[in-house]
Amino acid sequence: MEHSTTNSRIRMKKTTVKLFALLLGTAFLHLNAHAQDGEATSTEYAASTFKDSRIVNGHSVEMSVPGQLKFTISHRFGEVRTGWRELWGLDDSSIRFGFDYGLTDFLTVGFGRSSVQKTFDGSVKLRMLRQSSGARNFPFTLVYIGSTAVNSTEWANPERENYFTSRMFYTNQLLLARKFGDGFSLQLMPTHVHRNLVATSDVSHDIFSIGGATRIQLTKAIALNVEYYQNLEELEGRKNSLGVGFDIETKGHFFQLHVTNSRGMIAKNFITETTTDFFDGGIHIGFNISRTFVLRGRKHNRERRHK
Repeated sequence: MEHSTTNSRIRMKKTTVKLFALLLGTAFLHLNAHAQDGEATSTEYAASTFKDSRIVNGHSVEMSVPGQLKFTISHRFGEVRTGWRELWGLDDSSIRFGFDYGLTDFLTVGFGRSSVQKTFDGSVKLRMLRQSSGARNFPFTLVYIGSTAVNSTEWANPERENYFTSRMFYTNQLLLARKFGDGFSLQLMPTHVHRNLVATSDVSHDIFSIGGATRIQLTKAIALNVEYYQNLEELEGRKNSLGVGFDIETKGHFFQLHVTNSRGMIAKNFITETTTDFFDGGIHIGFNISRTFVLRGRKHNRERRHK
């Protein structure tokens, strides 16, 4: 039985690698086919594929503007089905503070702290390819995210020998998104999560998941987002993460209101540790609210916005 499970995991990993290779190969073939377009002299890049760098729980392909720091406060409340005595979950709250800084047009670095497992996380977000038309046609935007996180809760068994590395886990993710006009976008998120410490030797350290998300623009200021992650390996006692929400743009802040069956707000938590079923009432009301501060290049960024 153990041998069969191991072979299944190996086949699953090989299938995921082949999927990545197929997607990238198709993209580069498309790029080579359209790179020399004599009818166009300029290139137009897709903008605002999603309205924010987050969709619900996970990332979108959007990057922070160089020289700007985005501060995000995220809340997930308790389960709605707890009823009126718990104010439908609002009496219970988890929170994450996050900072994202744009180093260049294609590189963003991030840092955050979550109350869930008292986790500190850091990330690098690299845009490798960008959807474009004109002299250079390319069908989608491709972004890589690598993150490391540390669980800082007290050891469950302090009497045994514990290692700091047991607190760590890592996420690698590709985001492939395409904007279909101003009102509709799609994104695919192949994801790998590695956990240094697992409960038993029968539990895999590596989890592979395929996420999908969409944005539907409803009005000039409001968009509907849907986000779902399907784990490629069944995890005992765990459910797949689903979130539905609205983006609301205001003059000074960006506000996202949503419902999701995931309590955690980083990939390791919502992909591998979601325990409730969205369609069985196990949902949490949540929101993200962000504010951007210009730290450098104020004149340059203002000119960019008016072009």
